[in-house]
Order: sequence, then C-alpha cells, then structure tokens
Amino acid sequence: MPAKTAPNADARAEAGETVGPLLRGVGVLRRLTEAGGTLTPSALERATGLARSTVDRITATLSRMDYVRLDGRDVVLTPRVMELGNAYLAALRLPALLGARADALADELDESVSLAVADLDGIRFIHQATRRRALSVSFRIGDLLPAERTAPGPLFATEWSEPDWARWRARRAADPTDAAFPAVPPRQTPTDDPAFPHDAAFPHQVERARRDGWAVDDQLIEPGLVAVSVPVRDPGTGRLACVASVVSHTSRHSAADLRTSLLPRLRTAVAAMESDLRTAPPPAPGPPPAGLATWTTESKHQLGRDFVESLARGLTVPTAFGEGRAALSLSEVARATGLARATARRALLTHEHLGLVLARPDRTFALTPRVLDLGFPPLSRTTLPRLAEPHLRSLTDRLHEPTALAVLTPDGSEIQYTAGAGPSRVLTVHVTVGARLPAAATSLGRVLLADTASPLPPALAEVRDQGYALADEELESGLRSVAVPVRDRAGRAVAALNVATHAARRTLEDCVHDVLPALRTTAAHIESDLHTASRFNPVPTS
Repeated sequence: MPAKTAPNADARAEAGETVGPLLRGVGVLRRLTEAGGTLTPSALERATGLARSTVDRITATLSRMDYVRLDGRDVVLTPRVMELGNAYLAALRLPALLGARADALADELDESVSLAVADLDGIRFIHQATRRRALSVSFRIGDLLPAERTAPGPLFATEWSEPDWARWRARRAADPTDAAFPAVPPRQTPTDDPAFPHDAAFPHQVERARRDGWAVDDQLIEPGLVAVSVPVRDPGTGRLACVASVVSHTSRHSAADLRTSLLPRLRTAVAAMESDLRTAPPPAPGPPPAGLATWTTESKHQLGRDFVESLARGLTVPTAFGEGRAALSLSEVARATGLARATARRALLTHEHLGLVLARPDRTFALTPRVLDLGFPPLSRTTLPRLAEPHLRSLTDRLHEPTALAVLTPDGSEIQYTAGAGPSRVLTVHVTVGARLPAAATSLGRVLLADTASPLPPALAEVRDQGYALADEELESGLRSVAVPVRDRAGRAVAALNVATHAARRTLEDCVHDVLPALRTTAAHIESDLHTASRFNPVPTS
C-alpha cells in the first residue's frame, strides 16, 4: 500500500484548517501596504471586498496591536508593524552580516547598492544603500520586482526547477502588465512597446547569466534605470544566498559602463561578503521568547467583539522567529507565543497558505521573504520627524501646549526644528520647521549638548544627570520650556523633544511635576518607533 503524502497548504485550507480572521487581517495589511500605508475604511472595504463592519473590527484589532493608527478618517500603518519584517530579516541574518559591505561599496562608488533574495519568480530587496540626490533610485526594502525585469532575476533563475519555470510562465500569461508588482511601472505588452524584450528573451538572459556569473538590467524596469548584479553564494551549499547590485541611471553610466567600471569593484565586494559568510560566528539568540500572545486575552475582555483575538494571536506567530531562531518546530512556536499547540498549528497553516511561512522537510517552519509584504516597504523610507509627528499631536492635545522636535546643527551651535504641533490658543509658541535658534539658550539645545563628549560644564552635567533641561525666559520674556532627549538604538541622543508654555500658565514646578512625565512618556513612544524602524533600515533624523 503506497504511503500517504501530507496534504499541502492549499488542500488544508480547503479542509477548513486555516484561520479566517487571520486571512482577512493579512489582506488588510497587504492592501494598506500597496496603497503606500494609508487608506480610509471605505477604501479598505472596496479593496478587500470585506463588509464595513469586518473592516472596522480588523482595524480596531490592528490598532490595539499598534500596527495601525486610526487618524481621523484614515487607517495608517505604524512602525510597530515592521516587527514582522524585522523577524524575517533577523532570522535571515544577511542584512546584519553583509549590509555594512553594501553601504561601503555605495560610498566608494557614489551609487545605490542593494541586496536582494529570491521570492518565487520575483526578487525582493532586503537591504538598500541609496544616494540622496534629486534623481535617485527609489526602491525600498521589501519591494517585490518581477524576475525578468531585473538584473538579479536571471541569476536567481539559474537555480529554477521546471515547476519554477511553469509558475513563471503562468504568471506572465495571467499578468502581462505586471499589475501584481506595484513597485514597478506597469509594463506595456511587447507588441505595444519595443523597448521591452519579449518573454522569450528571458531564458536566454538566464543562460547568459549562468555562463558569465553576473547580469545587467539595461532599462528593463523603466527608461534610464540600469543595474549590474553579482551573486553572493552560501559557503555551505554553494547556492545563491542573495544577489548584490549596483544601480544607476543612464545620465551617469551606460550599461556598458557598468560592466567595465563598476563590475570589477562589485565582484571584489561580493568576494568580501562571501568571506564574511564563511567566517561569521553562529548566531547568539539569547533566551527564547515566551508568552508573546498572552496579552490578547485581556484585550478581548476589554474590547469585546471589537477585538478579533484569533487575528491578534495569529500575527504574533511571525515574531517568534528571529536571529538564531530561523527554523522553529510547532512546539517551539507554541512555547514562544503562549498559544495552545492546536491554535499555533492553525496559525502556522494559515501563514503557510498565505506564503508567509514555509514548512520544511524536518517538520520545522521558517518565515519567507513575503513577510516583508506586511507594511515594510512604505515605512522603510520614513524619517524621525515623520515618526514623531503623531506623538507630538497627541501630547499637544493632552497638555494644550505646543510641542517640538529638534536636532543639533553639524557645528553644535544651533538647534533646528524638524517637527512640531501647536494647540488652538490665542497666546502660543509657533514652531516653524527648519527654523534655527542658539542651542545654549534653549532647553532642546541643552539636552542635546549634554550628550556630547565629556567633560561638560556644570550646568550641562546637571542636565545629563537629571535627564531633562529647563529654559526659563532666557530666549524670550515669558517663554518657559522643558525638554528631554530622544535616543537611538545605540543610546545616542539624536534629537530632543520639548513642551513650551507661557510663564503665566505654568510655574517651573508645574513643568517638572506635570509636564515632564508626559513628555518622557511621549519620548519613550517615539524611541520605540525609532528602534523598530531603524533595526535594519537607517532612519534620517531630519
């Protein structure tokens, strides 16, 4: 009697083993991601085909998880949702091991450099080192591109099996304009635009890449964009771990220039990357997480039917993975999340059905690059002022006082305002983004100066010790303010946050006892968002 084979994810889905609310919740996150991070509930209703009441319950649950913010009429993705993609990138380890090499190459060449991995018959970016120019490449970490319109694609396709080629041909027949790839311009059919090669050319590009060991994109995505790519191989298996690319535009380099001037240096950088992979120590994961989903029970009691507990539980499952935890058994996922084995199993089967999790032959599970579909691309280009703005508005609404974020200028003599929020008052402080003030005369400046190298003057040493600064009518008569630092993942004060008031409204004691606690709480929220968003992605401070 022949042995029975395990049913695949689609078969199990048809058997009703997937979690419906989790399927719908992931669909909402994907539609928000495709829309750039913001949609109205009505637009989500149209985009997902869900009833408005279902959309409202899903967004209420995602809001409770801090994955979205309900901002007036809009549903907005928040940085906390990036913890899903961070779990995949941490488990993958490639950005942490190779990102510095890519950044150094970008600095050396003054061109954008990217790292990409295969995602079925597409390629997905896992690291970007971009140049800040008026005309620059705008791909983001997590963006998915069709393999046949990229330089990395032919390299990955050298390892495709016949089922992989069949999947590619089926996708091209079903989606001739690449509508399923929102990160690239829609493609004209080959008969309409001779600039795009016929699909029959792609197998030839693959064979050329197999022979040469590198590949070029000569304006396949859009006119003017060119790239050259070299594979980075896993030292243990010899298979492609990722592909490194240098990306430019034709006003700086032609495709021929890429081959002659940039390819040799790219190959040198890739050799160093492969050496780093060979010598990298094993990951040090630390204590495994536990009870990641236990908070959902209390939230269900508090919110009732407006909180979809099965969705919240299911979305905690990807966060069980991470560095040193790239492949987990069902029991390990259940322990990490605090879920019953049956609940964890259904969540994993649902994620497998959605393409977010891969079931491995050794009965473990691993995250796939598709996890980056869940909010990562639009948030990977955020800035600190953009992260801070909703928190500033919330603090202003709470205290009815103006709030501001500022950074030190390069020479340290001034502060520059980068974000602000003001209340509806007749007498208030108006914060102009971009305006500069003397650092030593402001609470914002003193907090930042107190984080500079020692030894510090006694006044700044006191600010550093107490963790805040007060300015009492020193910049302007009647103006009083209190400020605290905003620190990055390394603990450096990269910005400062303050509340300003009129001396007639609050005493100095009021500023310390009433304003300062709320200010510190807001700074902690901004820091939490900054630390999540910047784990694998630089976040500019201005």
